[in-house]
Amino acid sequence: MTHAERQARYRASHVEGAPKLRYRKPADRRSRPQRWCDAVAELLELQSDYQTWLAALPENLRDSSTADALRAICELDLSELADAEPPRGFGRD
Repeated sequence: MTHAERQARYRASHVEGAPKLRYRKPADRRSRPQRWCDAVAELLELQSDYQTWLAALPENLRDSSTADALRAICELDLSELADAEPPRGFGRD
C-alpha cells in the first residue's frame, strides 16, 4: 500500500466517524519480589527446555553453533538467582 493510499484510507475513516481502537497493555500489579520470582522460575524452565533440546540433537549437529549456544545456556549456574531474595522495600525488610 502506498503512502497516498494509506493517507486516503486514514482520512476516509475519520470522515465516517469510525471509532479509534487503541489497546493498552494491562498494568502489571505484581510486586517486585513476585516479578523477580516469576522471572527466575521462567529462566529455570527455559534452561530445562534447552537441556532437553540439547539432549535430543542428532549426532551430526553436536558440533554446530546451535549446540554450542545450547551448551552455554545449560552451563549457566542459575542457582544464585534462585537463592537471591530481593528486598521488600520501604522498611519491611
